[in-house]
Amino acid sequence: MTRFFLVFPILMLTACSQSFTDPRDGKSYGVVQIGSQTWMAENLDYETDGSTCPEGDSRNCEKYGRLYTWEAAQNICPEGWLLPDSLDFAKLMEQVGGPSQTGDALKASDGWFKKGNGSDAFGFKALPAGYRGAVYEGEGGAYDGIGGYAYFWSASETLDGLAYYLFLDFSSKAAGLNAFGKGDFRSVRCIKKP
Repeated sequence: MTRFFLVFPILMLTACSQSFTDPRDGKSYGVVQIGSQTWMAENLDYETDGSTCPEGDSRNCEKYGRLYTWEAAQNICPEGWLLPDSLDFAKLMEQVGGPSQTGDALKASDGWFKKGNGSDAFGFKALPAGYRGAVYEGEGGAYDGIGGYAYFWSASETLDGLAYYLFLDFSSKAAGLNAFGKGDFRSVRCIKKP
């Protein structure tokens, strides 16, 4: 009896580990290829006006990167890299299995509380840096969400003046694009210019 085996091609969406050194401050970042996109595999940690460390603690910058206002995020990525727009994030979600699986696929395999870790199937290593609320006339600016939530600014705005961000939650395998005020401080993941 002759046996036949079907061989299906496997689409590899991740490439070998790479790194990039930011010439502005000498910090090195992991880099990952997901489909046709090249992403930093760590949150940006470049100090500038309009940025802060999660929970206001410099030790958290080492782990989670910095949090930025939307305005500060617009031109914070190093030369050759960009702040992704909402279409870049939509493409990323599609390439890792769609919005219902994006959270699991992109979240780091440790560092999320209440067993909210992801599979980190693509090496994106999303960590829950949380956010800081907007500061108005020296008031407000409370920190929240470290350990449970990741928010990545996009370059895209809504018609009513809010800004889109990719949201990952410890309690869900899904992810989505939401919009909020530009004065909040959120994480930045840079994407390589095409």
